[in-house]
Amino acid sequence: MSDLSEFGFVMPHWFYWGWLAIMPLLMMAWDRWATGRGVQAADKNAEANAKLKQIEDELQQKIDYSHEVNWFTMAVDWISEKSGIFISFWTVNAVVFYFFEVIMRYLFNQPTIWVHEASFLLFGMQYLLAGAFALLHGAHVRVDVVYNFLPVRGRIGMDIFTSMFFFMFAFALVITSWTFFQNSYSMDERTVETWGIQYWPVKGMMLLGSVLILLAGMSKLIKDIALFIHLGREQKA
Repeated sequence: MSDLSEFGFVMPHWFYWGWLAIMPLLMMAWDRWATGRGVQAADKNAEANAKLKQIEDELQQKIDYSHEVNWFTMAVDWISEKSGIFISFWTVNAVVFYFFEVIMRYLFNQPTIWVHEASFLLFGMQYLLAGAFALLHGAHVRVDVVYNFLPVRGRIGMDIFTSMFFFMFAFALVITSWTFFQNSYSMDERTVETWGIQYWPVKGMMLLGSVLILLAGMSKLIKDIALFIHLGREQKA
């Protein structure tokens, strides 16, 4: 990277990548600590205890309905859930970055050369890594013209049938992402903007996101098959 001292404060590349790795962990730890304190305070109130019990029952019903049939689906679902929570905290960085840009640009007349690039790279990686979390919670867009008219078992059966198209896409995405990452890393690819930050970690996030989506799809297929069989036995009983 060339000398950028004339541009004022420029976030070092190492700090950017390191902060993205550490900041969500700090936020998750803080959230867990704050939640723990909230639960302790709620223990002093009978009404709050009843509400917490209701929430736990609802969560247990969701777990029972999802038919987490083996260690693989439980592990993959845990990874999908935690990865989604992890990257969700990245949004806070974008807010801080753009706030800093506004202050520097309009109060000090010193626009930055790195905030916009740091933010759109951040959102791009967040989008790539959120796929598994979205699949776990059924947040992906689907065409419901026929789907909504089917009974529950019919919908699950359609999900099982159409999963072949999902896996074709997922495997193609993994292979393509690996090629992109390998080429980018071998040439130490960097962005063409003045900041010139490394681009291969973004390609790495694309590869990681595609692998997480593939694993989440496998977990969903296993649970769908188990639930399809379970509902079939209930209908025969």
